[in-house]
Order: sequence, then C-alpha cells, then structure tokens
Amino acid sequence: MAKRRKIAAPSADDLTRIEDEFRRETLNTPNPALAPISQVSAEAAQAQPVLDAETRAKQAQQEADATALEDAKGQGRLIENIPLDDILADAMVRDRTVIDPNDMSELKASIAAHGLRLPIEVFRRDDPEQPFGLLSGYRRLWAIRELFGLTGAEKYKTIKSLVRDPEALGGGFAAMVEENEVRASLSHYERGRIAVVAAQQGAFPSTEKAVSSLFSVASKAKRSKIRSFSLIFEELGDLLEFPESLKERDGLRLSAALRNGAEADLRDALAKVQPASAEAEWACMASVIDAFEITGAVEKKGGRPKKQAPQIGWAGQDTLHLSSGVTLQYGTDAQGYVIRLKGRGVDGALVERAMEHLRYLFEKG
Repeated sequence: MAKRRKIAAPSADDLTRIEDEFRRETLNTPNPALAPISQVSAEAAQAQPVLDAETRAKQAQQEADATALEDAKGQGRLIENIPLDDILADAMVRDRTVIDPNDMSELKASIAAHGLRLPIEVFRRDDPEQPFGLLSGYRRLWAIRELFGLTGAEKYKTIKSLVRDPEALGGGFAAMVEENEVRASLSHYERGRIAVVAAQQGAFPSTEKAVSSLFSVASKAKRSKIRSFSLIFEELGDLLEFPESLKERDGLRLSAALRNGAEADLRDALAKVQPASAEAEWACMASVIDAFEITGAVEKKGGRPKKQAPQIGWAGQDTLHLSSGVTLQYGTDAQGYVIRLKGRGVDGALVERAMEHLRYLFEKG
C-alpha cells in the first residue's frame, strides 16, 4: 500500500512569492493567441500613464484648436503679418486708375492714429522673392509703405493680410472689383476699363461677359452704362488724358457718337491737341460728338420709304430718346423749368410714378 503524502497549506509568504512569479512569467512571455502588433499595442498601452479626466479634456481641446486653426488658414480666414517686400502690388492690372492724394493723406493719418483695422487680401505666387500678389487693398498697402518710408518704424515693415484663393472668390478680377465697389466706389470709366482688361487677359470670353460677371449684382441700367464706358476705353483709351473725369451724361453721349461711327474723327481731334484739363479735352471732342448725335436717314432706292427710328440717347442739349420709345425733353418758360414726356407707353400712371420719383430726388437733395 502506497504511503500517503501529507499536504500542507501554503503560507502568506508562499502565496506572495507564487503571485510574483506568475506576473513575471505572463508579462515577459508573449501571448501566442495575439498577433505581434497586438502584443506591441498591449504593452504600449500598459506603459502609458493613466491620465485624469481634466488632462484628457485639455488635450482634446488642444487638438480641436489646432484643427480649427489649420482650417482657418486654409480658407483664408487667418490674419498674417506679411513683410511689405514679399508682396507684389501690381501682380494684377488694377481697376482703380486714380488715387486721390487727399484720400491717401486721410488714410495714412487714420492708420497712424488707430492702426490698420482692415487687412489687405493677397494670393500666393510662384516667386520666392515676392511670394504674394495683391488681390485687394491697394491704397492700404501704399499707405503702409509710405508710413514706413517716412518713419522707418518696425510696426510698418509688415502688413496685416488674409491669404486668399482668388478662384474660390469667383476669380481675382471679381474679388478686386467687389472690394473696391464696397469700400471706394469706382468711376464708370474705371469699371468699363477693368471689364475690357479682364476680357483681354482671358479671364472672360468677351467684354460683355466680363461686365455681366464682374457687376452681376448691379442693376441692368448700371451695367448698360458700364458697357458704354468700356467702349470709350476700347476705342479712345490710349488718347484720353482725363477719362476718369468724364461725367456720366457726357460719357454716354461720347459712347453714342462712337457707336454712330465717330471713332476716326474723335481720334483725329484728340491727336491734334494736348489738353491741360478735363474741360479742355471735352471741348476738343464736343463738335465731333454734336455732329454724330443726330444722323439723317439713309437714302435707299426703290420701295416705300421707312420711318426713321429715333436715335437712342441725347439729341442736342435738351432731348433724350430712351430705348423704350419714350422721349424726354426739357426747357424753360416764364415760370421755370418744363419737362415734356411723349412716346409709346406714356400715360397718367407712368407720369404719376415719375412725379413720385422726382419728389424723392428733390426732397433727398
């Protein structure tokens, strides 16, 4: 008969020793059920310190802030301080051709007193020497440059800028025009000029399309005026010395004369003089414009003569023919000024609306 073995219960020290040995064996021995990458991940997780809830919340906020900052920069919403020498001011043909010295003086005084409140807009260029091109803020850029030239102050060596993607803004020309339309209204000639330039540089297939796209929010009447002034730039822009000073009415008369074939005579008249003022320049064109404003009927052989349609635009100094068929004519009598309305569509209701609009104009003035 086999001898029974007497079993003794392990002591507390024995249990502690056994647990320590078990831990060492299980931690140091790879688990055959786990893939190598899983084993590494498990060991890395065990090595990471356990963070409290407050620390984890701060880390999450920092990651969210970093993502938001990167998004803002990518979308052109982050203001950066860019050195003046890094910006090419004439990277695009500007729509504004004249800068008023008084306006510039006021702008410089404002920046010197309060700083630049509104950043300029730039776009990236493939040029390591001047990696940015000016999109909008031409006057602000020049004001800062002049202040730096005058003072040499460190704060004027850079300018607050938003780095934009011009195509995301509807094209560089559209972004520039929009900025100037909002902050410093352009003359009709400047609007017409930039439409022609944009078409010539391939941004739009035609001047007509350029006007429609660049000034899409403008009224139909305003776009029509811009097209008239774009014709002036196309046919006489190289000869005119004071085109920005053209009054709206004079510009429309000039464009009407050009449509009637006055280009050659106008160019000849302008080439013979060197006007010292806008008034003198207009005077040398006035006789040509008068001659082309009212054209006689073209004689045709055979058939019944057709009624000549009235010329659209100003006929002389006191008569205006509208495209709607209405003619406006003004004059004076013993009691003051008189306005006569006639033509297709003129009725009592239309005259009442015209009276209301006149009341608005005179009360506003």
